[in-house]
Amino acid sequence: MRTYLISYDLAKPHVSKHVVAHAIMSLGSSWARPLENTWYVRSDESEETLETWLGRYLETDDGLLIQPVKEDAVMTNTSLRWFRQRRAGIDVSEHTNIIAFPVVAPLAGERADEPELPFATAC
Repeated sequence: MRTYLISYDLAKPHVSKHVVAHAIMSLGSSWARPLENTWYVRSDESEETLETWLGRYLETDDGLLIQPVKEDAVMTNTSLRWFRQRRAGIDVSEHTNIIAFPVVAPLAGERADEPELPFATAC
């Protein structure tokens, strides 16, 4: 599993910001968002596959950066907290702006009482 840095610049953020964020959260096994348009995603997929998946939500004037990275990072005035990917399970009408994050049963091998992933420590 690789860790990817994903950053984007949307020409019309008021139109697609939440759609892109939701797509990024579904890319891998876990994700973190240290800055507004900067994400870390842990995934088994290649950069090209991630770009293809996110590309369908971007307009021609939008920018996208996907880069494999090491776990080490220096951060100022921010923190890094990892979250597990949310799995679909609640049907929400397509005519709403609500994004539901359901509580789901753990996957095989996961413990039900497992705590949230910890904050990262800055060097």
